[in-house]
Amino acid sequence: QQPGGFHLPSAARERVWSTSTGKANFLISEGLCEDTQQSNPEVLWLSTVRSHDQYNTTLYSHSDRYRGIHNARDVLFINENEIARLGFKSGDRVDLVTNSKDGLERRVNNFQIVAYPFPDGSCAAYYPETNPLVPLYDHDPQSNTPASKGVPIRLVKSA
Repeated sequence: QQPGGFHLPSAARERVWSTSTGKANFLISEGLCEDTQQSNPEVLWLSTVRSHDQYNTTLYSHSDRYRGIHNARDVLFINENEIARLGFKSGDRVDLVTNSKDGLERRVNNFQIVAYPFPDGSCAAYYPETNPLVPLYDHDPQSNTPASKGVPIRLVKSA
């Protein structure tokens, strides 16, 4: 045992590259189609996340000590600049609506906006509450993993 724990080596952290040049090598992927929704200022990119007391889709409580949420899961985390830019304020209730390539409207209703330091253009909400927003066709072709970390949505004031 070592005081303070033990060291796990990480080549990337230590800047050790096992390449012919001794440097990191990057490849440009061919054939990716541009997503035209990225240029739409009303579109945010939703990442679905777990709370502290959650294992996959099993919920052990409705609180999230990581993010200071108590007894609620119908929340949308978004930064203060984006909240103001879109004409909302923290605490407002909004519906999350997808912009899907297939033209179907997928929606989850009545989420409370919570100011949280996310990058501009992005937001997050808990799953499985937001699973209805992810189209079945939108997944990795090899692993069949759903595209739950990049769901294009827009916000509509709840009725």
